[in-house]
Amino acid sequence: MADTANACDKAIEILRRTNDGNDLAPVHLHLLQTAVNGWLTEEGEIAFDELYQSVLNGYKTPWFCDIEHLTIDHEGFLYWKNVPVEHYTTRWMTVERINSSAEELAARCRHLESIGVQPNHRTAVWDWEKYQPKETSMDLGKGPICEQRKDD
Repeated sequence: MADTANACDKAIEILRRTNDGNDLAPVHLHLLQTAVNGWLTEEGEIAFDELYQSVLNGYKTPWFCDIEHLTIDHEGFLYWKNVPVEHYTTRWMTVERINSSAEELAARCRHLESIGVQPNHRTAVWDWEKYQPKETSMDLGKGPICEQRKDD
């Protein structure tokens, strides 16, 4: 019981310092919920303590798929340098597909920046054909983000 009370005190402090949890990565918010409900494993307790210390020391949202500048929020919106660029429903995607489409999206955003265009939903996804490189060693247009539609 004391451990749950301690976890609740830590959770309250985490929420207080992270805009009611809105600034937490989805995985960290889930960890917090699991701690409050008393369902942490020993490994989870260690991770929760690390999260708590991280928040006390100035929490920074981790990169999505370890890709620098790419983050995801609780509704599945992906951000490139805090600008929304795509939306994922990750529960319907395999880990491999999530990773490959995130890599493709990041490559698109880097390309857009290299030509002086702000990455956003329109430029990175909807109007990508206008901005994609004409010749490149990277195939940035036929990956998981924009699969070719097969018309019968």
